[in-house]
Amino acid sequence: MLNLYDYIKDFFFPKICIITNNKLKPDNSNEFIEDTAFANLDKIKPEELIEMRTKVKSDYFNSYLSFKKDNSVQAIIHYLKYNGFFNLGAFLGSYFGSEYIKTFPRVRQYDILCPVPLFKTKLRERGYNQSEYICNGINSVLNISQINDLVIRIRHTKSQTNLKYFERLSNVKDAFQLNPEYKNNISGKNVLLVDDVMTTGATINEVIKVLRNEDVKEISALTIASACK
Repeated sequence: MLNLYDYIKDFFFPKICIITNNKLKPDNSNEFIEDTAFANLDKIKPEELIEMRTKVKSDYFNSYLSFKKDNSVQAIIHYLKYNGFFNLGAFLGSYFGSEYIKTFPRVRQYDILCPVPLFKTKLRERGYNQSEYICNGINSVLNISQINDLVIRIRHTKSQTNLKYFERLSNVKDAFQLNPEYKNNISGKNVLLVDDVMTTGATINEVIKVLRNEDVKEISALTIASACK
């Protein structure tokens, strides 16, 4: 039951679903998306996931939502990245982190959790790295060592959105490096790499390449959504 403060707050500042624009019910499981709308989000089909796994050079990969132009998943990612809804990332991370454990339970024994990094100017402009918040949510389930700056982006890159496949590869080539602070601490470790959306795999594969060069034992990758054809 709402106390007086919560009642007044809910009256003047009601929580609204970012998909349906409906007021969220008090018993809704989260403060961003109606449970019914969340349940009906476009999911990746098994055959699409198989195709996406051929693009990612990790030892294990999973993704859950189908990112398509103008669908609800795209709207959610837009809110997460550009509208300041960073805590939406924590909710998504917690939910899909739990799903990830079901399909890959050994991830509980992983050593390090890290997000795909933003370049420093993009981080200042946006104010946060959405993938860090996804990691925060995942780690509420996994409770392993989270290192947000394990890998750093060393140069600015264009948005990948309107680039063709080979342009994407060239755009992010050698754009990342291991943070020297951890140079002697990750050999033989198992790392879970996290990002919000995977399209061609160009960005996440560049980060994986950096980790492979440091003799990481095993790399698993997780994205909330993938852009499937």
